[in-house]
Amino acid sequence: MKTILVADDKANIRNLVRDYLEAEGFRVVIAADGREALYAARQEKPDLILLDIMMPEMSGYDFIKAYRKESATPIILLTAKLDETDKVLGLELGADDYVTKPFGMKELVARINAVLRRVERPAAAPEILSIGGIHLDVESRAVKSFGRPVSLTPSEFDLLHVLMSAPGKVFSRSELLLKLQGTTFEGVERTIDVHIRNLRTKIEPNPSEPIYIETVFGVGYKFHCE
Repeated sequence: MKTILVADDKANIRNLVRDYLEAEGFRVVIAADGREALYAARQEKPDLILLDIMMPEMSGYDFIKAYRKESATPIILLTAKLDETDKVLGLELGADDYVTKPFGMKELVARINAVLRRVERPAAAPEILSIGGIHLDVESRAVKSFGRPVSLTPSEFDLLHVLMSAPGKVFSRSELLLKLQGTTFEGVERTIDVHIRNLRTKIEPNPSEPIYIETVFGVGYKFHCE
């Protein structure tokens, strides 16, 4: 049984999400503020975290900053903020996806299941991809850049895996979303740009002049084929 941590300062939202997820077969842990969420995450080791941005004691942003130093557990933001920069900031800090309030429970569960499917280790034989200085081990979900271990979020890892699996192939943003999530959700193509920027920062020798993840203007992205 997968464990989901639901962190939101609104009791009605916490309880609604908890009841629905439990009915879907998940074990649910709840937290009413950021500090309580951080404690619960460390104690319960959830498989995924649903995280409100605006919480007392510790905001969702501060939670991500602290928790990403110790865990790559996938995080989906629950946000009522309509400003695109607020959502982008959460993704830049290490969130994997976001859902804007008010949200439908079926969509929320679909997003949760999509992320959980991505982080499950494959049953097939180990797959190792090496291109240039980038080394990706699918089974252990480990990445090295020029021999240096790189810590990636689940979405960053899966995006890099997709690109490295077909070097030279140009993927549109919607294609990458489909590969990552199994479907496309309205308004989240921007998340691909943020994840790409984060990946470049982590794996490229000079992120401002990337040599591996190339932008194909007006189309999308590709992994440079040497």
